[in-house]
Amino acid sequence: MLSRIADSLFWLNRYMERSDCLLRVIHTNYLLSFDIDDSNTYSWKDVIYLFAHTTDEALLKSIDSEVAAIKFLITDTRNLNSVKVLFTKARENARGVQDNITKEVWEQVNQVYHIVNQPDLEKKLTGSQSIEIINKLHENCVLFAGITDTTMPRGQGWNFMNIGKLIERCLLTLDIASVHFSRFNYNLDDPQHIVFWRNLLFSLSGYELYLKNYTRGQHNMNIADHIIFNKNFPRSVTYNFTRIKRYLKEIVEDTHIEGGPYLQKSIGRIYSKVEFTSMEEIKENGLQQYFDELRRDLVEFSKDLTRIYFSYA
Repeated sequence: MLSRIADSLFWLNRYMERSDCLLRVIHTNYLLSFDIDDSNTYSWKDVIYLFAHTTDEALLKSIDSEVAAIKFLITDTRNLNSVKVLFTKARENARGVQDNITKEVWEQVNQVYHIVNQPDLEKKLTGSQSIEIINKLHENCVLFAGITDTTMPRGQGWNFMNIGKLIERCLLTLDIASVHFSRFNYNLDDPQHIVFWRNLLFSLSGYELYLKNYTRGQHNMNIADHIIFNKNFPRSVTYNFTRIKRYLKEIVEDTHIEGGPYLQKSIGRIYSKVEFTSMEEIKENGLQQYFDELRRDLVEFSKDLTRIYFSYA
């Protein structure tokens, strides 16, 4: 497979995974904003900071309402991580690899692109239809995931797509979790009610699974365990690293490119920080440091993967 094709497939899934996560966070924040209590301390500015990566005070002050925040996150092209920009980038990558994806995958990417580019979309986001638009966009992200899973042939392209998706998902899990834990300075001994954690768990689609698996103990420790170690939780660190290792192994065995074994050792070293670490050790050394190290290591792994397989950077 040409490095250009592999690169486009990798980023197609990264952009779609980021869109899916962003829309889930927007949906969660929108619904919890109707709560009459003050348990939802996660604000729209937090979402903007997380996804737009901006500390521009002038920009943050200009986004002074829920409607302005939603428009900035979904349709504002000044925000390079807005849903509109992400869908556009996904479509550009898909268009360049139409011979390597199925007709159904291309049609779904094309559909989400046209939905987010409807002329009256921004107007609808300012009115009572906003939640319907958010739901429609997110449903189409979920459709993309399902269509990709059921129609794409299992081969190199499939493996690169999945590695892209899993890297993005793991980074987003770490970022979103970090923002919530930072609310109380990552102090796992500072007990928080389950209501405090709803935003994080809903944003990661992990609320029901958490309630089923953790019936006792302190929520802070349980939430961290759920996010890091729960092998049955599709957005846990363990789940994602396990599958990155598997798809990378298939790529290395299939391509025999120099540098492949180095990548396998690299992801193995990172995964060992999860596999051979306990919650007690994480608590002792600091949860913030643990999250930061995992994120830094994963970013470096992604850069090495890019350098070795995509021939740039």
